[in-house]
Amino acid sequence: MFYLTELGTRLKEARVAKGMSLDDLQNVTKIQKRYLTGIEEGNYDMMPGKFYVRAFIKQYCEAVGLDSEEIFDQYKSDVPVVYNEELPDQLSRVQSKSTVKTEDSKFMASLPKILGIIFVILAAILIYLLVSNYVSTSDNKTDNENETANEEVNYDESNDSPLNDENKHEDSAATEEEKKEEPAAPTVEEAEPEEMKQELTSVSSSGKNSTYELKNAKEFKLKVSSIGETWVNIQNGSGKSIFQGTLKKDQIQEIDFTNETGAVIVVGNAADTEIFVNDEKLAYAISPAQSVTQNVTIQFTKVQ
Repeated sequence: MFYLTELGTRLKEARVAKGMSLDDLQNVTKIQKRYLTGIEEGNYDMMPGKFYVRAFIKQYCEAVGLDSEEIFDQYKSDVPVVYNEELPDQLSRVQSKSTVKTEDSKFMASLPKILGIIFVILAAILIYLLVSNYVSTSDNKTDNENETANEEVNYDESNDSPLNDENKHEDSAATEEEKKEEPAAPTVEEAEPEEMKQELTSVSSSGKNSTYELKNAKEFKLKVSSIGETWVNIQNGSGKSIFQGTLKKDQIQEIDFTNETGAVIVVGNAADTEIFVNDEKLAYAISPAQSVTQNVTIQFTKVQ
């Protein structure tokens, strides 16, 4: 049997003061009643993970009118500390399948480039062989002509004749001139390595909660803009609020999360809120028409 912790007692008193039953709270927060009961009793072992404990307590606080940051600070000993936990098995399997598909698609995309490089190399080798054969044939022909000319000169002139020296000089000059005219063998340019493209994929969604994963990125720059009017609360992966307030039309809030493990964006009006990750627009996994208020979690692993 579990007994109410100090945190659980505080939350329950706030709920009762609001005149809300657990069923009412379940309808507002979309959190299952058994998890709400577990929070009040301090039975966190029944939760899916430590990250969900903090997220559920935060939604509980917002529903009954409490400041979640103040509650976390006051009852820090009662709330599990969140580190870089592994995703649930279901999400891991989704990630693995996504990774396999991504690797296959990358290989198929790069296959034409690989074949093109191989073709260029083979063409260069063929041209080199043809040029080498042409140069070799030309040199042999020149040598034969020089030998014939020398034999004719030697027949009439002695080895010490000035005419013999002049012929040698002309032959040498002709050979140097032919070498200058030899075509240079073509060079093969090395293919530049393909730059990795970032991937922003949805890994889970339920109710008004959705989780995304940012991969193949060296930085994580978040931009939240309003096309009408919306209220947002932007937090880091540890649940610390970085910005909280109302954005009027065309107002933008930009935050650099490159040195964080992720970000959580609580959106009050999803229909008028646009989220960009490194200038890539995030597509809501849950339609704004289905849920106006949404909690968007983006997990980030920095590429070294």
